[in-house]
Amino acid sequence: MIQEYEPEATRRATGEAESSRASRGWWDRNADEYQSEHGAFLGDDRFVWGPEGLDEAEARLLGPAPALAGRDVLEIGAGAAQCSRWLAAQGARPVALDVSHRQLQHALRIGADFPLVQADAGALPFADGSFDLACSAYGAVPFVADPVRVMREVRRVLRPGGRWVFSVTHPIRWALPDEPGPEGLTVAASYFDRTPYVEQDEHGRAVYVEHHRTLGDRVRDVVTAGFRLVDLVEPEWPQWNRQEWGGWSPLRGRLIPGTAIFVCERDH
Repeated sequence: MIQEYEPEATRRATGEAESSRASRGWWDRNADEYQSEHGAFLGDDRFVWGPEGLDEAEARLLGPAPALAGRDVLEIGAGAAQCSRWLAAQGARPVALDVSHRQLQHALRIGADFPLVQADAGALPFADGSFDLACSAYGAVPFVADPVRVMREVRRVLRPGGRWVFSVTHPIRWALPDEPGPEGLTVAASYFDRTPYVEQDEHGRAVYVEHHRTLGDRVRDVVTAGFRLVDLVEPEWPQWNRQEWGGWSPLRGRLIPGTAIFVCERDH
């Protein structure tokens, strides 16, 4: 019997090319399992910002739902395009972009009457000023080595006055074990250690990469890219949500934030 190699988890430096290659491969391999495990929670046409279950229909971080009609919206790291499908139902004109071909195949399986684009977030294949809004729910940003490059690309394709809203794992979680139980409430590492988390194969090649930025780093990234930070949302864990999702759980969610949502605007 041939045993599949279990990737080794480590913290080490990794650049743009290795991070991008690892993300594409990981999501192509794991898209089926991800959609099977989380598809019911995400829904087919629901816009959820993170494991807490904050819904764009209520949060209105992109603006009131009626105001979305006729707007050109780019979703980055769209996965199976659940958020884009909700946007389309509001009358918006979404484009769903993801680095993973397999994730986009799930978007086709569910159904999409809007463009699906496979591309890297650091090199968006769109003309300047193509969109009114851009959004990303845990897509792309946590997995790239150069987030400012992504932010600048987003700014480039937005029209003046455009809004860019993205969610990521709350940076404080990097100081704690990624566990849903009590063991996930004890500081185990330095919050200030920006060394990427890497899972690598037997040859030392990265197969999964996630990059840590402190809260201050994220704010500086946004500002350096030319955006104005309008709001920073830290969703509280709602009473109705009893599910565990990796290191997210009702226990931890009631005590510490798990998601950070950055609401940004391009002024000119």
